[in-house]
Amino acid sequence: MVDVTDKLAYFQAITGLEDPDLCTEILQAHGWDLELAISSFTSSTQPSASSTVSDSDPPDSRARTDSASASASASASASASASASASASGPITAPAPGLAWRLVTLPISVISGSLGLISGAVGLGLWAAGGVLSYSLGMIGLGSGQGGESSAGLVSVSAAASEAMDFVAEFEREYGTRGLNFVGEGFMDALQRSRNAFKLLFVYLHSPDHPDSPVFCERTLCSQALAAFVNENFVAWGGSIRASEGFKMSNSLKASRFPFCAVVMPATNQRIALLQQVEGPKSPEEMLTILQRVLEESAPVLVAARLDAEERRNNMRLREEQDAAYRAALEADQARERQRREEQERLEREAAEAERKRKEEEEARERAAREAAEKEAARARMRQEKALSLGDEPEKGPNVTQVLVRFPTGERKERRFHSTALIQAVYDYVDSLGCLEVEDYNLVSNFPRVTYGTEKRSLTLKEAGLHPQASLFVELN
Repeated sequence: MVDVTDKLAYFQAITGLEDPDLCTEILQAHGWDLELAISSFTSSTQPSASSTVSDSDPPDSRARTDSASASASASASASASASASASASGPITAPAPGLAWRLVTLPISVISGSLGLISGAVGLGLWAAGGVLSYSLGMIGLGSGQGGESSAGLVSVSAAASEAMDFVAEFEREYGTRGLNFVGEGFMDALQRSRNAFKLLFVYLHSPDHPDSPVFCERTLCSQALAAFVNENFVAWGGSIRASEGFKMSNSLKASRFPFCAVVMPATNQRIALLQQVEGPKSPEEMLTILQRVLEESAPVLVAARLDAEERRNNMRLREEQDAAYRAALEADQARERQRREEQERLEREAAEAERKRKEEEEARERAAREAAEKEAARARMRQEKALSLGDEPEKGPNVTQVLVRFPTGERKERRFHSTALIQAVYDYVDSLGCLEVEDYNLVSNFPRVTYGTEKRSLTLKEAGLHPQASLFVELN
């Protein structure tokens, strides 16, 4: 069984009572059942007509009408508003003047249902930036006082999310997907999502058996104008009162008529701030007017929270940038010193290397000049020899072949050869012209394409099919 000291500390944190003797008496009166004691305490501090219904009662056991508890709900709202002004000294920022609101204490099972429940020690989390101080049950076993087993009223994480996803699926199946974008997660997770997005949470509690529900969902919640406004400016969460979490939220928000809508925001401890509740059927225009007013009046709170978060992010980013700049400056100083030493060594090496290269380049230029001169002289002798081997150009006649040679530069040369001359003679002619800087090339005809390589140079022009006229181009290898 969980240690009584942990239960006493948790009960004090949740209720805000500082007298340990009083807290001990309350816990002893409830058999040290922590959830039962907290539920009894919160119910006694927020009287209303709907508080007589147990949080753990099954949803179908509550008989709801449109007006059965309207007057009681009104008096409860006034009472809660008075208590809210006395207890709002925590980290929550009050909405703008003129916005009717009150603090609502959430059931411990709703808080633990979204934040998780595992046997062990007490976990305490703080939701800052205008958010919720959430005393989670993260790692405490809430036993009945006798057997140390978890209370049957607690909802697991998967159950809360599953209920929300079931509601979204059923709503889209009945009314299509053109309406509000309800989130498929538990209420506390949706509340956290709204806090992170600096938006208000729009809550819709669905009563499947109420005659006004279908028309309200189809004509109001699925109105294009209203859906666009809510989806843009709110996080929307919906739940059926037949489901566990939806039923418990209807108790907490003291819903007396359906359809029921509310606008809430995170507050201190396990509370939320109820900014607006709308009971009974409303037209899209009426809902839009109400939500626009709520949004306008709560804008200072949201803007302040957003600016505060941005300031923290900017400060963190500034510190990171300053640290990075310091590290970069230190590394730059060290790098400059290394570079100075390396530069001095490099200059000395380069000076020696430059002198060596200068001598080598001078020798290479002299050698290249000699080789170029020798090569040019050899080529000149070769051209002269090949020109002499060709003999005189024959006159036109039936046994004379006209050969046109095109070079890669676009230049053209033309000469007549005897039809019995070898293709090698054409190669000799090309070499004698000195138009090419290379020696490795082939003569190629286009139509048909034939390459007259080494193996065909011994053919005569007539045998190669180039008589009486041939057009060849030089193809470099």
